[in-house]
Amino acid sequence: MARNAWAADGALALLVTVLAFIPTLSKVGAQLGDLNTRPVQVLGVGLGLAQTLPLVVRRRWPAAGLLIIGSAFAVHQALGYPTTFGSVGLYLALYAVGAHQIRFRRVLAAVAGAGYAVLALVLHGLGSPQAMPDYLVFWLCLALCWLAGAAMRRWRMQEGERRRLTAEVARSAERARIARELHDVVTHHVTAMVVQADAAQFLITSAPERAGQGLAAVSDTGRRALRELRSLLDVLEATGESAPADRAPALGRIGDLVEQARLSGQPVEFTEEGVRREPSAEVELAAYRVVQETLTNAMKYAAGRPTVVSIRYGEQVEIEVITEGSAVAAVAGGGRGLAGLRERLGMLAGDLEAGPRPDGGFAVRAVIPSGVPA
Repeated sequence: MARNAWAADGALALLVTVLAFIPTLSKVGAQLGDLNTRPVQVLGVGLGLAQTLPLVVRRRWPAAGLLIIGSAFAVHQALGYPTTFGSVGLYLALYAVGAHQIRFRRVLAAVAGAGYAVLALVLHGLGSPQAMPDYLVFWLCLALCWLAGAAMRRWRMQEGERRRLTAEVARSAERARIARELHDVVTHHVTAMVVQADAAQFLITSAPERAGQGLAAVSDTGRRALRELRSLLDVLEATGESAPADRAPALGRIGDLVEQARLSGQPVEFTEEGVRREPSAEVELAAYRVVQETLTNAMKYAAGRPTVVSIRYGEQVEIEVITEGSAVAAVAGGGRGLAGLRERLGMLAGDLEAGPRPDGGFAVRAVIPSGVPA
């Protein structure tokens, strides 16, 4: 048990013990039997302490605490000692058993019920003026204390399960986000490197003087991939520090994506319209990933076909990427990358449409509100 729980239970036991010696609080205590009271003796004081001090273990050993307190209460009532506030310890012990006892709960309930029945018979035999309804009402009060603790126990378990499920959902969402990021980074750069390497291999035999440019493009693409992977790993380390600005994808670096595609042999036309607002980091990254994914699909499925990238700024960022050719329309619409983009934009109150054009080719259109907070 945690140290603060021990301290709290010790403080409670001490408080009830001190209050037990205040005569004016005796009417607040539990009383059963109404037997003629006898003068306070050392034994009576000891029985009173036995009803309060065991509260220090009410969470660590609730059954043992109830056994000691219940037995002391029964003897205290049977001997007819004056009632004290310390008898409230019985209520607290019953609540603690309901709230903290883990094993043998039903057995303990049966033992406690049998013990109460024996106490009622003993008190009746000693000449108690109370009738059966009085004993039944007192038993209901004790049962309510137990049930209140049991209700608290169920609430704690439900709350713990709720927190566990919430954490699991958060972990699943984070795993999905990381998978999307890895897909976007690795697929795009590896595709570009494959296309650039194929082009460089062709140039080695057909135009050796240009082969160096192709190999330089492969090297540059590899370095870009490493930078983005390092940035992603920085996030995974959960250091609490944001990735350096020069490694974070942003709207201003979409031009780099276009240039990379051109170096891979993809003819890309890039236009920007409107006045660019200062969007959140999430909006910037989403826009970057839209262009990255569509250019990747263009290089994979429509290599060498003209591609047009258009971005319009305003209250929302509008992105349109059109690739000519028929092959891309047949295969690019249902990939994992576009599905991940739809999910990403959906969380930003944006929208993504992708599909073949009537006159051939493939078009991707994305709309992202600029004012979505990070």
